[in-house]
Amino acid sequence: MGHKGMEIESSYRDVYAKFWRDIKQRNPAEITAARAVSYRSDAHQFVVMFFNEEYIVDREKETIYRKADGDVPDVVATIIILNYLAYAQPLPESTPGWVSIKEIPGGMLFYSAFHKTAISVLIEAFGHQADRLMTAARFLGGQAGPFGEASVVFKAFPEIPLCVIVWEGDEEVQANATVLYDPSIEFMLQSAICIDLGVYLAGQLKRLVAAH
Repeated sequence: MGHKGMEIESSYRDVYAKFWRDIKQRNPAEITAARAVSYRSDAHQFVVMFFNEEYIVDREKETIYRKADGDVPDVVATIIILNYLAYAQPLPESTPGWVSIKEIPGGMLFYSAFHKTAISVLIEAFGHQADRLMTAARFLGGQAGPFGEASVVFKAFPEIPLCVIVWEGDEEVQANATVLYDPSIEFMLQSAICIDLGVYLAGQLKRLVAAH
């Protein structure tokens, strides 16, 4: 698919417009100073690393596409990338670690939806074949995680790691899964967009394991 534009789902249309407006009103130097992105002033374009691939964010044309092939990210990925840029501020000091969605401010409000659209998807895809998690994860730049064989750490953006963990089930033990975030994510994405990020990752992993 080319980068001529995209249909925005109605539920995202307002936030999509707001994020573009916020990005265009800011000095690009403020954004590049606070985030691991670059900006080409001659082309009015940010270059953003998203799950190990470069995306071009054109603030004049209001387009986002993958540098390698011009592929346009889906609406959820687009909103996540826009939120990341629009909210770029210097980060307060914080200790690296891992927290569940419930521990992110506002996250409890979304937990039931998150379980249905992210956790359940991971359990369905990997709950009885956890060894395939790393196979799928490599296509998104995933690396072995710190929580056993079926845990993988991803860099959604250079400053935003996520960890996916799967506990394989059998006749006696129910399969389970989770997505963990670094606590600093609360300063980089809105709570609802943190949910979207986990849902997007789970969906990508399910798609990749089905394809391979």
